[in-house]
This record gives sequence, structure tokens and C-alpha cells, in this order.
Amino acid sequence: MRKVFNFIVLFLVCCLIGLFAYDRYLKNNKSRANNTYTPKPSFNFTGFSPPVSPQPIDLSKAAQQSVQAVVHIQTLYSIEQTPTNLLDYFFGYSQNHNRERTVRGYGSGVIISEDGYIVTNNHVIQRSDNIQVVLNDKRVFKATLMGQDKTTDLALLKIDIDDLPIIPYGNSDELKLGEWVLAIGNPFNLTSTVTAGIISAKARSIGINESRMPIESFIQTDAAVNQGNSGGALVNASGQLIGINTAIQSRTGTYTGYSFAIPVNIVKKVVTDIKEFGQVQRAFMGVTIREIDDALVKEKNIDRIEGVYVTAVSDDGSAKSAGIREGDIMLSINKVRVNSTEQLLEQISKYRPGDRIDVLIKRNGKSKTYNVQLRNILGNITLGKQRYINALGASFTEISNRQKWQLQIESGLQVSNLKNGLLRQNGIREGFIITKINDIDIDSETDIELAFQDAEQNKIAYIYGIYPNGRRLYYKINL
Repeated sequence: MRKVFNFIVLFLVCCLIGLFAYDRYLKNNKSRANNTYTPKPSFNFTGFSPPVSPQPIDLSKAAQQSVQAVVHIQTLYSIEQTPTNLLDYFFGYSQNHNRERTVRGYGSGVIISEDGYIVTNNHVIQRSDNIQVVLNDKRVFKATLMGQDKTTDLALLKIDIDDLPIIPYGNSDELKLGEWVLAIGNPFNLTSTVTAGIISAKARSIGINESRMPIESFIQTDAAVNQGNSGGALVNASGQLIGINTAIQSRTGTYTGYSFAIPVNIVKKVVTDIKEFGQVQRAFMGVTIREIDDALVKEKNIDRIEGVYVTAVSDDGSAKSAGIREGDIMLSINKVRVNSTEQLLEQISKYRPGDRIDVLIKRNGKSKTYNVQLRNILGNITLGKQRYINALGASFTEISNRQKWQLQIESGLQVSNLKNGLLRQNGIREGFIITKINDIDIDSETDIELAFQDAEQNKIAYIYGIYPNGRRLYYKINL
């Protein structure tokens, strides 16, 4: 019993010693080990919201509002019938052949006022003998051509109806790269078609406008556009009109990735001018410009690539009168930055002769703002029809493609509403088609103004043309 008692006592003493050692040494050592390998807490930067999944942009409301105001334009025009056999080539057309055939064209347009004004591209209607507008609800109306502008490729139509749906104007100067847009039109006669994309570039020039003084500063998008979309609407996510779809870049004739639209700020100016004057009031600064690139920077010792370089200033231009010189760099127009000729022309196209603009100029490294009063192509600030048009004492109308073919002419304006003036005084009768004045081909009233301006030096203008009966004549007018 004594041995058993001693063993129990020894066992208890060993247990106590073990507990004491665990408490004094092993427990503290384990605590230190745990502290050594405890992972560091994670940190978050203040002021940042936790990441969230992006929500897709809903364009359905903008599409539903806009599609009602986009119309289908149908045109008819005549073209020469091609001979079908050798006898036709040598002896002319037989009685079984028509000398011309009628061709139907298609395009789109945008209703911009409740009383029936519609804007479209000039190339959609320029050769037309007849223009019809088909509304989204299938109603058909004959359209009247109110005016057209070849330099911007825009035209204004009018149909006799009220209470039409419209697309409100937006502001193309505020567009941002990557912004979502919708293209609405009638590609391949598929009416009321909507496609989506983003703005991929601004102020693009693609060399498609062949007029004498073109304005090309297109909005480039990747929204799908095809034949028949011309004249249709480019709208933003709010359903505002930001451009008129005009062209595509393609080797096949169909959409391959990029489309181009005329900025709405240019459209607004053209439409307003045509409504008020019947023609666009084009403003000029009287400068020759070029873009600044690395070669010009090195040649002219320019400190940085920015703005547009002035290579020449005309003596009778508004820029010289305001103090702008050759070698100046134009940085902005009314606080809108310009870094290309397209951007500069776009900004100037928004103003009329007589308007004043602030031009920020950099000269010898220093910047200064000049106030410039814009002028027309004749060097004055007169609005409306210019002085020679008034002095001629007549109105002028474009002739149809059919008349051009019948008379074997490529261009011309027909004299109408003849009153007392230079034309009547020199024997020209109503109906005469002016094809050329001196060496200038006549396609518009602006061409007439330019031709008479050039003739001022010699005080003589020779007017060439043809009457509808085929009789060709020229008239000499002393100025």
C-alpha cells in the first residue's frame, strides 16, 4: 500500500510540474509563434467605391422617339439610254428605242419642324425631276425643294402637312469619343432601320465632296450605314439629332466598318440660311492655312504641334483688317480649339458674313485674342443675294438632268422671272440657260458672283449659254 501511495504522490507532483512548465513556457512560446505567422490585415483606399458591374446603356427610348421622324425619300430622274447595237451607234436610235430612261433613287431624310421641313443630303435629290417623301406611318407626300448647298452636301425639303414628329437638335461640339449613337434610315429600302455604334473620330475629311469650296468635318462612327441611309439621322442616347448620315468608307459599296455624318451644328446653320435667304450665307476669314506637323515645326521653329498655321493673308480679307498676319498660329475660334483645317472650317461655317468671332492667335510664343468680323466671298458683309445677282434683274433655277442630256450640256442655270436689269438690257430673254461666264462654268448663283467679280478688272463679261430650243448664243456685257 505504501508503494502504491508513493507512486500516486509522484504522479501528481509530475503533473503539477508539467502544468507549471506549460503555463510558464510552452503557452507563451505558442503565443509568440502565433503572433509571428498571423497574416496582415487587408487595406482599402478611402474615397473609392467598391467595384460594380457596368450597366448596359439603354438606347430603346432614343430609337423609339427618333424613328418616327426619319422619312424615306424616293426620287425620279432621267438618264441617257445606252445604244444596244451597232446600227444605233452609227445611225442613231431606232423608233423602237427610247433615247432616255427613268431611274428611281432612294434615300432618307429627317423631319426638323412640325410644319413639314425635312433635311437630307444634296446628293440624294440633286438630279431629281420628282421627289416623294414616305412617312414612317406609310403616308406619301410630294416634296418641294426649298434650297440646297453643294459645299456641305445638304438640302432642305418641304411637305404640306402639320403636326409632324421631330427630332430635336443636339450640340455636335459637345460630342465625345466613345459616346454611344444611333444611325436611323432606310438602307436597301429597308425602312425604319436602327443601328448602334460609338463615335470613333471627329472632324474627319474623306475627300468625297467635289464642290469648289467643300466643307468636310465629318463625325466618324462605327454604326452600320449602307446605301439608302444617306440623309438619315445620327442621334445620341438622349434622342437628340447630332448629325446627318452621309457616307461610308468602303471598297465594296457596302458597310465595312466606318460611316460619316455631317455635324448638326453645320446643319442648323445651313437650314436657317435656306429658310431665310434661299441660299447659304458663307463666311470667310481671308486666310490660307495648313495643318501643323513635325516638318513644319522644324522648318518654322515652332515650339509645339498645336493650332493651324496661317500661310497667307488676303489684302481685302477680314483677318488682315483685324491684325492677323502670315505666320500666325490660330488656336481657337470663340474658345473652341482647332487643330486641323477641318476643325477650323467647321467652326467658321457656323457663322454668317458680318458676324464677329474671337480668334486666339499665337505669335512668337505669345497668345493674343483678335476680334474678326467675317466677310462674304466678295469681301463685304452683305447678306442675301449679292449685288451682281440683284443687278442682273432675274431669278435663276437649276435645270434637270433630263434637260442637260437633251441639250448636251454639263451644267447651267436657267434665267427666270426676268425683270429690268443687265440681262434684259443686253438682249437676254427668259429661259436662256447660262453655262459659262468668261472662263468660269456656272453651277450656282455664287459662281455668277465670282465670274462677274473676276470680270471687273477688264470691265467686260461674256455670257455663254443655250436656249431650250437648242440655239447657242453668247452675250457681251459691259460693266
